[in-house]
This record gives sequence, structure tokens and C-alpha cells, in this order.
Amino acid sequence: MIIDLLRHGETELGGGLRGSLDDALTAKGWAQMHAAVSGAGPWDALVSSPLQRCARFAEALAAQLNLPLQRVPGLQELHFGEWEGRSAADLMLTHEAELGQFWADPYAFTPPAGEPVADFSARVLQAISALHQAHAGKRLLLVTHGGVMRLLLARARGLPREQLLQVEVAHGALCRLELLADGSLREVH
Repeated sequence: MIIDLLRHGETELGGGLRGSLDDALTAKGWAQMHAAVSGAGPWDALVSSPLQRCARFAEALAAQLNLPLQRVPGLQELHFGEWEGRSAADLMLTHEAELGQFWADPYAFTPPAGEPVADFSARVLQAISALHQAHAGKRLLLVTHGGVMRLLLARARGLPREQLLQVEVAHGALCRLELLADGSLREVH
């Protein structure tokens, strides 16, 4: 199965840890996503996080391409708890040590009232496994978030868990993974 991963574009409330906040895309965010998929594909189906910064674009693209769309809650971004909506610069002023721990090993430190990265990882991988069972041999466009893409790319690259947050994923980034029969991921360039 081929999975093209598309990160949502710029959102109205800007940067920072958006997590489960349901921000809308800006005009620039829409343009970033349109540019990313221009000339890409073809796909057999679209899959999206239910958050509007992913789902609204996925709905429009599915209608344009006359493809089925499935919204999968398991593909939502990591919930950052009390850090949601805050920027790294802001957190450096109030939670410098904790932010450092999170960046050094996000599996070992969970933001206050946040979702543990191990739970996030299990949730995302379970969603990918279910997609694999339902769409084996097909090509999917998965419209999702930076954290989901970092997790899947880190697995495909065989990176240690401490390097999860070092994986770069820009707004509107598009990358391709192959999901092999054994459930392992391979990045396709």
C-alpha cells in the first residue's frame, strides 16, 4: 500500500502547539496544500484527520477528484494538554526545563494533562493498521498533522525515539511511504 502524507497548511491562529485545537486554514494554508498535491497522485481514496485544518481541504479535494473520503479520529494530532496553543518561545519562559525534557525524549516526558507520546504512537499505528487492512494494495492520500507525519517518518527511517521531534515537516509538506505486508514502513523518494 502506498500512503502519501500531506500536512495541513498554515492555520488562522498561527504557530505553536495546536494539538487538538480545531483551527481553520488561512488562505495561505489552502494554497500550500493545493500546491503540494498539484501533479501528485493518483489516489484510490482520501483519509483525513477530523480536525477542520485537515478535513475541509480533504473534503474539497475528494469532491474535485470524485474519490471516497474517510475521517479517522486516530490520525489527529498529539494532545498537548496545558501546552496547547502555546509557542515554544512562550514555554521557554515558563517551562524551560520541561520543554527541554520533551524535546530530548518526547516518550519520556508528557506535557501537563497531555497525551503520552506512547499512547499517541499506539493510536496512530492502530489507525494505519486498520487502513492497511481496508485498503491493501491501494494508494491513499492521508491528510494529517505534523506529529503524525513525524511519527510515521521516524519509523520508516528507523530513527530512535529520542529523535522523533527532529524530523522536519513543513506546512503543506507531502511525502510518500510504502506500507509493506509485514506492517513496516518504507519512505519512497
